[in-house]
Amino acid sequence: MTRPRVLLADDHRIVLAGLEALLRDDYELVGRAGDGRSLLQMARTTGADFIVADISMPGLNGIDALQAMRREGLDVPVVFLTMHTEPAYARRALEAGAAGYVLKHAAPQELLQALRVAAEGGIYVSAEIAAEVFAAPGQRPERDPASGLTPRQREIIGQLVQGRSAKEIARLLDISHRTVEYHKYQAMEALGVKSNAELIQLALRLQIVGP
Repeated sequence: MTRPRVLLADDHRIVLAGLEALLRDDYELVGRAGDGRSLLQMARTTGADFIVADISMPGLNGIDALQAMRREGLDVPVVFLTMHTEPAYARRALEAGAAGYVLKHAAPQELLQALRVAAEGGIYVSAEIAAEVFAAPGQRPERDPASGLTPRQREIIGQLVQGRSAKEIARLLDISHRTVEYHKYQAMEALGVKSNAELIQLALRLQIVGP
């Protein structure tokens, strides 16, 4: 059985060696990059199915490398493995189209879980920061639960109400489908709903979008 191909990127050799040891049973290693520019070049040429990358790297950071990949039409899922615990870093990574955000001090099983979720088209964020990452910015007035929604979130909700899938919305708005999912999750958190159906029903009831 063919194993999924993974490209690793980190500027610390000991981290790369640890990742290779963790993943070698289930994944085929197709490259190791020590900086962001090498990562971008290898993403173009290795045909990797997944990328596990650090954010802070010489030359070009991981998020900028991801943005460059997306501009070039490379849609390989990228899971960031990072020491940055600040939710702002995670939000920026997910807005750029990352499939996962795993903290380096997390258990190894978290990275494996993130890759499994990415393979299914989902988004994984370390539990330690997930609530903060997906929380709506600022405090929302109780009488207007939609006041915390951003224009992009409203735009995506409107497309969901029209019956479009995340991938269809991504094509329409020229963003990655994981970026769509990220904004959708933030909107769901802001509105206190747990499913697409609840989100659409509440959007119509609150007149967030037209019927």
